[in-house]
Amino acid sequence: MHQDIIPLYAADIHDQLKKQFAYLSGGRGGDGCPVITFPDYPAFSEIPEKEFQNVLTYLTSIPNLRDAGIGFILVIDRRQDKWTSVKASILRIAASFPGNLQLVLVLRPTGLFHRALSDIAFKFNKDEFKMKVPIIMLGSVSELQGYIDKTQLTEDLGGTLDYCHNRWLSRRTAIEGFAQKVKQTAQILQSFGTELAETELPNDVQSTSSLLATHTEKKDKMKEDIRLAVEQGDDILGSITKPVTENPEYKLNQDQLDNQTTVERLLAQLHETESAFDEFWIKHQQKLEQCLHLRNFEQNFREVKAALDIVSERLSAFTDVGNSCSHVEHILKDLVNFEEKSRETVAKARMLASEGDAFIQSNHYAVDSIIPKCSELHHLCDAFTTEMERKRNVLNKSLELHGLLEKSMKWCDEGIYLLASQPVDKCQSQDGAESALQEIEKFLDTGAGNKIKELKKVYREYAHILNEDLKEHIQKVFQKQESMEEMFQKRQVSLKKLAAKQTRPVQPVAPRPEAFVKSPCTSPGLQRDCVSNTESGVLRKVNYRRGKSEMSELHQSRGGSTMDDEENLAVLRQHVMNELIETERAYVEELLCVLEGYAAEMDNPLMAHLISPELQNKKDILFGNMEEIYHFHNRIFLRELENYVEYPELVGRCFLDQMEDFQIYEKYCQNKPRSESLWRQFSDSVFFQECQRKLDHKLSLDSYLLKPVQRITKYQLLLKEMLKYSKNCEGAEDLQEALNSILGILKAVNDSMHQIAITGYDGNLNELGKLLMQGSFNVWTDHKKGHSKVKDLARFKPMQRHLFLHEKAVLFCKKREENGEGYEKAPSYSYKHSLNMAAVGITENVKGDAKKFEIWYNAREEVYIIQAPTPEVKATWVNEIRKVLTSQLQACREASQHRTLEHTQSLPLPASSCTSPSRNNIRNTKKMDERKADLTGLEGYVTTVAPKYPEKSKGWAKTSHSLDASEENDGWSSAEEPLNSSDAEEEGGGGGGGNEMKLTPGKYTVVTDYEKGVSEEFAVKGGDLVQLIREGEDGLWYVKNLTTGREGWIPANNLLMLIGNSKSAQSLSSSESGTASSTLSTSSSCSDSCNASSTSFSDIKG
Repeated sequence: MHQDIIPLYAADIHDQLKKQFAYLSGGRGGDGCPVITFPDYPAFSEIPEKEFQNVLTYLTSIPNLRDAGIGFILVIDRRQDKWTSVKASILRIAASFPGNLQLVLVLRPTGLFHRALSDIAFKFNKDEFKMKVPIIMLGSVSELQGYIDKTQLTEDLGGTLDYCHNRWLSRRTAIEGFAQKVKQTAQILQSFGTELAETELPNDVQSTSSLLATHTEKKDKMKEDIRLAVEQGDDILGSITKPVTENPEYKLNQDQLDNQTTVERLLAQLHETESAFDEFWIKHQQKLEQCLHLRNFEQNFREVKAALDIVSERLSAFTDVGNSCSHVEHILKDLVNFEEKSRETVAKARMLASEGDAFIQSNHYAVDSIIPKCSELHHLCDAFTTEMERKRNVLNKSLELHGLLEKSMKWCDEGIYLLASQPVDKCQSQDGAESALQEIEKFLDTGAGNKIKELKKVYREYAHILNEDLKEHIQKVFQKQESMEEMFQKRQVSLKKLAAKQTRPVQPVAPRPEAFVKSPCTSPGLQRDCVSNTESGVLRKVNYRRGKSEMSELHQSRGGSTMDDEENLAVLRQHVMNELIETERAYVEELLCVLEGYAAEMDNPLMAHLISPELQNKKDILFGNMEEIYHFHNRIFLRELENYVEYPELVGRCFLDQMEDFQIYEKYCQNKPRSESLWRQFSDSVFFQECQRKLDHKLSLDSYLLKPVQRITKYQLLLKEMLKYSKNCEGAEDLQEALNSILGILKAVNDSMHQIAITGYDGNLNELGKLLMQGSFNVWTDHKKGHSKVKDLARFKPMQRHLFLHEKAVLFCKKREENGEGYEKAPSYSYKHSLNMAAVGITENVKGDAKKFEIWYNAREEVYIIQAPTPEVKATWVNEIRKVLTSQLQACREASQHRTLEHTQSLPLPASSCTSPSRNNIRNTKKMDERKADLTGLEGYVTTVAPKYPEKSKGWAKTSHSLDASEENDGWSSAEEPLNSSDAEEEGGGGGGGNEMKLTPGKYTVVTDYEKGVSEEFAVKGGDLVQLIREGEDGLWYVKNLTTGREGWIPANNLLMLIGNSKSAQSLSSSESGTASSTLSTSSSCSDSCNASSTSFSDIKG
């Protein structure tokens, strides 16, 4: 409380009022003047002036303005005081009283002395009391009652007025507090209303919902405050009227009545404020709720419109009219399923539009925004429904057309089959001819309801669904129908002739194979390259006519037997082709069904609740690359197959053109074990059951996941059948090649399934090159470095090993036991060790067992005796290993010869009698080319030529660790000598024919000293490593000493003595031993020279 402001509330001067030196009892004078009583208060003179003024100001402010305007009656009780005090009190009151005064009544002191003194002093000092109203000195209470009624005086003044100062003070405080509460409440409500009115409406659902919740919370708090204030006012009013309630005869004094009026007025004001706020809140709440409805409507509109756009876009994708009845039925089924899925979206859109219409009817404040959205929703729903109905009608019409075409095709096939099934020998008799003629006529009668009668009518009736492919298909069917009818007409003419006149029975003669006429049809692949589609159709028709003409002539010359047999084969080929295409279409449809019915549903938010968390994000594992397989067959392979429908014997070319794409099956099969494992974990999932129910499949998903594996194995069976009926046709070679390629893919898939089961290999298997072979063998080991007892045991106790032959290494693995079910029953292989193919040699035959062969490593430091299950398996492996080694050696040879040729261009030439050095170069180059040509023509079997020398050369070192078998071959390796003895005798006989021997460029170890070269500075010593670079004139060789780095020319006969039987580091030997075993190897040094030696393989034992 500020000190300079007069307090207006009892709570502010509670302590001052509690002193009770003046009080407002509620009594009234005769004319209603309020009575203020100053009771006897001994310390009256000690009251601070500020407190005195506050109390008088507050008391004079309580009565209403009308009563206060009449004036106050002051009753000053100084019966127990002295005159001096009375005088001071009157003077103080007169000086400080803030209101109007009507009368001042003073009860003077009761003592004789002070009474007399007061009478005399009052008379003589009356002017000192500066009051404009009369001051009446009263001697007793009875005199006071002459001025104020007894009922308006308190009990201490002899009256009957019920007054309790503490009760009065408490009530005044409560009333004034209630008044302040009412005022504050009104102000808060006014401020809150202003805040609500100025609030901008949010633009999103969350903000609008949050704002509505916040405002509602504040409103509820306001209502609670109002309720508490009303409760407070009711309590005050009850306390005021309590005496009347308890005693109906009790009458309230004027102050009590004024208090009652004040409280009732405050309560009425509070109720009025509450009503006004409630009315405002209802409008505000309605606006906020409408805003929330609008935001929800707008959000739902965006979602529903997006969903409608998606389903409309998907519906627009149904452009395919199908290529067969089953295909159209599948599309129709997909359309029905799509319609069921989209029905919910359309229903939501219509419901939202109805909701918007309801907002419009309820006078929503944003009608202008809602009406366009409702109109758009109605339009989109109607457009979608109309388009759906149009698509359905188109597909039904397409189904009708394809049904007509398939009936015609079936009728034609049955007709061709009928012609092919009529036996030639029986038709030679008159009865047989008549019977066959009747069969044909009876069959032709069935054509009325099966064949296409008018092509133009079909085009006209189905014009709205025809595309180029469908038109071409109709044309092909109609042409087939015409061709079949033409065949029937010719058969009828022949049969009629036979039935009309029979001369002698004709003995049918089986045609020789070479007499069969090859199909005159041209490959459709070639036609596409050189002519347009229209020209292609004309060309095929011309070829067909020409073929028919040739076959007709052949029929006349051969009595018709050959042509009939060819027709039978053609029918059988057509049946195989029909089966191939129909099963291909069914396969494509099944893949699509799985991808849309299962795989796509895993990404469908509406199905997410059915998918367990462990199954989520596992689609790629479960389905592998099935989508890639589907796109290949649907977009490429099926369409290519359909181009060969009239040329089944040429379909092998279709397979060959797409053979690389079939490699995708290897990836699918490699993933199949993971897929099956995942399926077993979740096969009872509600998600899969629901998908199966929607698709109306009798079989579960795992049956369809097996389809690609079944399909890739089915092709080889169909190709075998087609090849059986096409052996003398143009495309027989392509069919055989396609069959071999498909079988190769199946083998590669099978090998890869085993390869992925290898465990324990630290490196990357892909770095080993292509996997060529794999299989299980018995393996014995015989290592030079091993303990003798271990070597002996190794020969008698075989190990079970599974070998994997790659281009760069052969892996030895141990096959583990098969566990689990399905693909998990496939074995696993524990990696044991591997051999680098750059250091491997083989011995093809092992004495005593036709199923054994040797693989040895690093010049037979490690020998592995391999026993195959059968001699055929052994032969296959030996041939494959020979191919690998030969190809490696060939690559090394060519690289070495190339470097040698380049190097010779920079070398000095030896002195000779020839005057033309360029001629020498040409001759040397020619020799080099001839030698290179000889290498490539020997299929990798290259013999290093060297004469036999006396035993003095023993102890010569070998530069390669992977040459021919050493002396310790234990009966499994070939002979040590790199040249058959007969060959050596032919070349040089004994030691004297060494000058005529042909040395080979390469690295050799010198066995004796040599100090006389063409160049005096060039000399070699025993143990030096030399390289023979090239042969010059007059029997000289250009040699480089790799030990000293010097180079020079050496005569060939001296060179033969220097190197003796030392073998070239680049040699590959093949010889026959006494046991008919042969040895093939490539040297590690050769690999080094070609930079082809692999450093990723280690010589790991056991």
